[in-house]
Amino acid sequence: MQKPKICVFNYRDFDEGAYFEKISKELNIELVICPTGPTKDSMGLAKDCQCISIITTPIDAELMEQLHLLGIKMISTRTIGFDHIDLAAAKKYDIAVSNATYSTNGVADYAIMLMMMSARKMKHIMQRANIQDFSLRGLQGREFAALTIGIIGTGKIGQTVIRHLSGFGNPILACSLYESEDVKQYAQYVSLSELIQRSDIISLHTPLDESNYHMINSKSITAMKDQVILVNTARGGLIDTAALLDALESGKIGAAALDVIEDEFSLYYNDLKSQVLSNRNLAILRSYPNVIVTPHMAFYTDQDVHDMVYSSLKSCLLEIAGEKNPWRVN
Repeated sequence: MQKPKICVFNYRDFDEGAYFEKISKELNIELVICPTGPTKDSMGLAKDCQCISIITTPIDAELMEQLHLLGIKMISTRTIGFDHIDLAAAKKYDIAVSNATYSTNGVADYAIMLMMMSARKMKHIMQRANIQDFSLRGLQGREFAALTIGIIGTGKIGQTVIRHLSGFGNPILACSLYESEDVKQYAQYVSLSELIQRSDIISLHTPLDESNYHMINSKSITAMKDQVILVNTARGGLIDTAALLDALESGKIGAAALDVIEDEFSLYYNDLKSQVLSNRNLAILRSYPNVIVTPHMAFYTDQDVHDMVYSSLKSCLLEIAGEKNPWRVN
C-alpha cells in the first residue's frame, strides 16, 4: 500500500525536524519538505500530495485555487489559530482545513509571565541595568496579588491561565461566549463591559473572527481603568493598534505586553536585523519602555512543538483515510 504523502511548508529543521522525522515514521507517512511558505512558485512541490502542512503563511483564494488544481484534500496549520486561511475559498474548492492542538501550559504561563513583568516594569529595569543605571526613580512596581485580572476567553488556554493564577490570590474576572463550571471555582463571570471597567490587567485568550476584530478599541479603552495593563497572547487583530498607541502615549494604558500584533505575517520567525521594519507600528511599540513585544512565541516549548507536529500529521492521516478528524475546523 502506498504511503500517504504530505507536503510540509515552513519546515524548521532546527526544532521541528526531529519531531517530523520521528512522527512521520511512526505514522508511516512520506514527507515532502519546503523550508519556506507556500507561494505560486513553490506550490508545485505539493504535486502528488494529498495534504499540506503550514504555519502562519496566508492562504488566499488564488493559492487555494492552485491547491485545488493540484488535488490537495486538506490544509493543516500547525497553529491553534487559522485566521490566515481563507475559509470561504476553502469551502468553494472543497478543501478541508484543520488546526493544531498542544499543551496549554506554554501559552498560559507565558501570559502570566508577561503580566508580572509588566506590573513590575521589568523591561525598563532591564534596559537601565544594561547601561549600569541602578537608580530607583520611575521603577516602582505594583503589588501583583492586589491587582484584579480580567481574562477574556475561557477556552482551554484561558482556563489554564485562570487555574494557574489562582495560586497568586488575585481577584479574577472572566468573560466568554461559553462559561465553564471549572472556571467558576476560581473566577467570577461578568459581562465584557464590566470586566473592562473593573480589571487592572486584561489578558486576551480568544480566537479572532469578524465578531471580535478590534474588540479592544478607542471606545473600550476609554472605559478601562487608568494605568490598565493589557496582555495579548492570542491574535493581533483583537486590538486596534492605532487606538493602543494613542492610549499608551496619553498614559491611559500603563503597560502593554504583546506576543502578537496586527500585520505580523512575513515578519515573525525571520531574521530581519539588517532590514528596516515594514511594520511601522511594531517599530514604535518596541521603542516604548512600558511595552513588551515578543515575536509570537508564547507557544514555543519542547512539548508544544512536538504536539503541533503530531496533530498536523495525524490530522492529515485521518482526512486521507476518510475518518473522523477532531482537528478539522470547516
